[in-house]
Amino acid sequence: MPPVDGAGCSPHNPTDHPATPVSPRKVLPLLQRANLQVAPLLADFIETRALPGTGIDAEAFWRGVGAIFDAFAPRNRALLATRDRLQAQLDAWHRDHAGQAIDQAEYQGLLREIGYLVAEPADVAIDPENIDAEIATIAGPQLVVPMLNARFLLNAANARWGSLYDALYGSDAIPGAAEGPGFDAARGAQVVAWGRAFLDEAVPLARGSWTDWDGSTPALADPAQRVGRRGDSLLLRHNGLHIEIVIDRDHPIGATDAAGVADIVLEAALTTICDLEDSVAAVDAEDKVAGYANWLGLIDGDLTASFAKNGRTVDRRLAPDRDYVDASGNAFSLPGRALLLVRNVGHLMTTPAVRLADGGEAPEGILDAIVTGLIGLRDLNGLGRFTNSRAGSIYIVKPKMHGPDECAFSNDLFNAVEDLLGLARHSIKIGVMDEERRTSANLAACIAAVRHRIFFVNTGFLDRTGDEIHTSMEAGPMLRKGDMKLAPWISAYEDRNVQIALAAGFSGRAQIGKGMWAAPDRMAEMLATKIGHPQAGANTAWVPSPTAATLHATHYHRLDVFARQAERAAEPVASLDDLLTIPVARGVNWSDDEIRAELNNNTQSLLGYVVRWIQQGIGCSTVPDIADVGLMEDRATLRISSQHIANWLHHGIITPDDVDGAMLRMAARVDAQNAGDDKYRPMAGRGMGSTAFAAARALIFDGAAQPNGYTEPLLHAYRLKAKAQD
Repeated sequence: MPPVDGAGCSPHNPTDHPATPVSPRKVLPLLQRANLQVAPLLADFIETRALPGTGIDAEAFWRGVGAIFDAFAPRNRALLATRDRLQAQLDAWHRDHAGQAIDQAEYQGLLREIGYLVAEPADVAIDPENIDAEIATIAGPQLVVPMLNARFLLNAANARWGSLYDALYGSDAIPGAAEGPGFDAARGAQVVAWGRAFLDEAVPLARGSWTDWDGSTPALADPAQRVGRRGDSLLLRHNGLHIEIVIDRDHPIGATDAAGVADIVLEAALTTICDLEDSVAAVDAEDKVAGYANWLGLIDGDLTASFAKNGRTVDRRLAPDRDYVDASGNAFSLPGRALLLVRNVGHLMTTPAVRLADGGEAPEGILDAIVTGLIGLRDLNGLGRFTNSRAGSIYIVKPKMHGPDECAFSNDLFNAVEDLLGLARHSIKIGVMDEERRTSANLAACIAAVRHRIFFVNTGFLDRTGDEIHTSMEAGPMLRKGDMKLAPWISAYEDRNVQIALAAGFSGRAQIGKGMWAAPDRMAEMLATKIGHPQAGANTAWVPSPTAATLHATHYHRLDVFARQAERAAEPVASLDDLLTIPVARGVNWSDDEIRAELNNNTQSLLGYVVRWIQQGIGCSTVPDIADVGLMEDRATLRISSQHIANWLHHGIITPDDVDGAMLRMAARVDAQNAGDDKYRPMAGRGMGSTAFAAARALIFDGAAQPNGYTEPLLHAYRLKAKAQD
């Protein structure tokens, strides 16, 4: 029962860096393709790797790509201009009402007048077709993994099945820790006892306990739960999820077990989001092609990774399907890998990988839709070693959309990509991340805009709070971050997401997701609390590692999510008034110590993440917080921390000198926390001479001016500078 290997977004290992080279190659002249100029790396990737076998001619493909950019790039710019207009109008209104309590009727009247709030559509009903069971009818954990790290991608894809024994033995899920360099028999006994208790709860015997099972054919309380065998091993099913009791009397663990049980293997990460967005640092054509190549490797089934572990080289590849025999002797198989979804970038950023006819950079989200859709076509055409979607769909998660017009834009874009690729309408599915305030306030209308292809909605505290702060920057100083979790808007946000989705018919058709458990080393706490996500009616929730996926899977055995959804479907939708109650700290007088603690916390979090992003191109890792607790962080962490400091600075709670003092203190702290990384370059004592330190400072002092409070424009600029210096 050794500790299991690393996570999707795993604890940071100083010797384990993204496959993407940090130093940029010589920039080659762009190539003309139709009316576009394309980076040679991207053109070569498309023409020699992604297109072959699809039946699509390269020249026709590029003509179609050019036509898509001609049609959608102006619309993309117009949507961003609308964001800016709305923000300016909100800023002006809040300045005019400075110091006044907000009257919800007046405030919502403004929101409707300027087009921030739209009319609520009646009787929204989604009707996506060809949705895989992992999304529609089975509830279970979901991993998110950075696309630039092949090893983590393979770990996450293979986390469909996880050893319960390993997850328990190597984590704090059970008290204590293994002692000695070899196997700790006492801890092993704890693991076995925990596993037997789990079996008693999920798949009880007709009589007695699994603790006393002698290995004979078990009589289950519900015989339908036994679905097959693999050799001597038993395959059981509960709440749609499989449990394999591994029988191997020659195994060191099985040899000491009365029934010969060597392990209990759980079906765990049903789905994995392969991320091109917040968990990666992709700033140029080289980075983009590296990400696209890894997505192609997953879909074609030939992605591999080699790495050193315990003094030997380990080769990792995708797991095969798992073969079983049913009670009648008929062979069948179960997927060996998570169903893979791909997260594209949002509408904001452009990419130097493609230049438009006018010479400007192409919208990155449009390029992502085209290229990830093309690679997904390979799966639908059976060109890969394995099948990803057995139902015949391509699943694209779309983040950071603001309201129904932006959802409608993505729907139209996906229509155009389907036409380019010769796909049936709605073959490309969309996951809507409910992480922007205008989307939350208009969620039913957003769902209606994509009702034929939607497969997913979810919530996330960090980005959603970052947008909450920025949208109401002028309203006043915001509550401390910890207190925001107790404010009326957050509970309304979480409830409305589930309630509106259920009213639209998500149960049994699509996923309702909840956010990340950020502490990969705190599995006991996760086991105690994360059952709250299925209890909320979410049929998936994010976890930071394969270990966490295996342990979180036990929650979906303890609770029937679809029964819970049926209960929640009768609830009225939570108040829009509560959702739109701005978390301004009125009448609060913080002490100097409280202000200093909040500033230190935000600054340390900001620097701890930025320094890896800028210096090493690491977009997702476990970053020690100010108390040295490792938290899995991605770019959303940066948005909330930078916006919170910018808000307090804007309203005079803190001064520029306060910020600079905190940054100097926390730079030294972060340097010490990264002392074991030989590729790390200290920030303390270098001031603005450190590109990472300068980037973090810009995120604060320019934070209020950043579009919707996003960090990408500044991060990309400073990362490109850092790459040029290496």
